[in-house]
Amino acid sequence: MTGNRHNKIGIKQTIQKHWMDKTVHMLLAGVSEKEIRSELNEYLQTQLQSGGIGERGKKTYGMAIGILSSWFSPDTDLIPFRDNALSLASQLPPEKWLPLHWAVISASYPFWFYVAMQVGRLLNLQNQITQAQVFDRLKEKYGDRETVARNARYTLRSFVAWKVLNDTDHKGCYKKVTPLIISDSNIAILIYESGLLAMPNTNIDLGLLLHNPAFFPFQLPALNGEFIYQNSKRIDVVRYGLDNELIKLINKQN
Repeated sequence: MTGNRHNKIGIKQTIQKHWMDKTVHMLLAGVSEKEIRSELNEYLQTQLQSGGIGERGKKTYGMAIGILSSWFSPDTDLIPFRDNALSLASQLPPEKWLPLHWAVISASYPFWFYVAMQVGRLLNLQNQITQAQVFDRLKEKYGDRETVARNARYTLRSFVAWKVLNDTDHKGCYKKVTPLIISDSNIAILIYESGLLAMPNTNIDLGLLLHNPAFFPFQLPALNGEFIYQNSKRIDVVRYGLDNELIKLINKQN
């Protein structure tokens, strides 16, 4: 299942943050998976991708439920990670949930993470980027397919809907947004963990993870390896050389 997760694309429409919020509200209220699916089926019939209200076809809104299920029906190996995110959500108002949604989707749909990585790389070089530039960079990993470009376009439109990118006067061109400051180290660790889950590598240099351009919407604290290890049950840190650290996922028992 993990392998399938890393190979699938699956962002087949623009996702609005308030749809994610509604899903988390139901989870926190103890609503069952079956009831959540039923409620979302009814609710999304009235929710346009643009964020407005209006009727749309079942095939269209049904695609959104797959993304929203990142919260209520994740892959088995992601359940502890999701439970951690849900615990953090229970301590925060909904307007603070965006980093949690970002982490949960990135882990469940690594395509989202890889689009963000290309966006972040481009924004490190310039203040404005185009869809075409992002598409060109995705070709190296996913190939030159129309379905890749289409799903990337929906992902970019989701970034705009979540206000982590802004539209410009030119269609298909986007500009930087001031990043959200993440001061809670537990949220920062969750975001870093989502990067580990999104990448198929068994381990990665800590510095490369902390500065991954896929985290472009956030200003994250530069946590050291020991701190991350002590505050996560699922991350291990291994020192190599004089000052370098590798970070990896583990199943650490209490």
